[in-house]
Amino acid sequence: MKEKLEHLKEIIKEKDSLVIAFSGGLDSSLVAKVACDVLDEKALAVTLTSDTFSKRELENAKKIAKEIGVHHVIVKSSELSNEAFVKNPENRCYYCKKEEAIVLKRIANENRIKYIADGVNLSDFDEHRPGIKALDEEDIIHPLVEARIKKSDIKAMAKFLGLSNYNMPSTTCLSSRIPYGEEVTSEKLKRIEEAESFILSSGFRQVRVRCHKDVARIEVEKEEIEKVINFRKEIVRRLKEGGFKYITLDLEGYRSGSMDEVL
Repeated sequence: MKEKLEHLKEIIKEKDSLVIAFSGGLDSSLVAKVACDVLDEKALAVTLTSDTFSKRELENAKKIAKEIGVHHVIVKSSELSNEAFVKNPENRCYYCKKEEAIVLKRIANENRIKYIADGVNLSDFDEHRPGIKALDEEDIIHPLVEARIKKSDIKAMAKFLGLSNYNMPSTTCLSSRIPYGEEVTSEKLKRIEEAESFILSSGFRQVRVRCHKDVARIEVEKEEIEKVINFRKEIVRRLKEGGFKYITLDLEGYRSGSMDEVL
């Protein structure tokens, strides 16, 4: 682990200055932490906030950036202005990452920074990630990939470096809760965010509320499925108040990218 971490430091140090696409999640936090350590004020963490990025995640990004000590800016973006994204095809993430890359390149140019890095790692290539193609087309670099770092490495490195979110559950944009082919709208995203925020505030560690039109399909970790039953009345009441007509529990439990199972 330490050998890979040293390699990552060398890769980032070679860039001299760096913009980091920073969500506050574990992957981008590791890149931001190392960049801040080796580049100091020449590292700039940029968080792009939009309807697909929850308020909870934004507050977490602010907290982690402050903890790291990296210079942090927050920029408003809007994937919903992109018709191709709104149509929600199987490669939806391609259009999202393309838009993000354009904004990041503008910020990098304004700050006279040549390189832009993200938190893509080796494990991401085992999943459906069409956004990586867009990032590659826009010359966004993947230092974790170059250092041959996987998800399991990231957690160990984050803990070693003292990041408070080293055990943080994975996060993804809210649009990933909507089945491919169903339009992404601000109303659906708000409904999903409010539902997940309520369930998380009830003491659950990880949750996804998949939005199948008027049906909410709740995913929690297998160990917490019974807990959902215990909170059934409160969850049903709150989610119906939020606009869902039917509230269901996925008995398989949480799994990353469950919407991709139809592909």
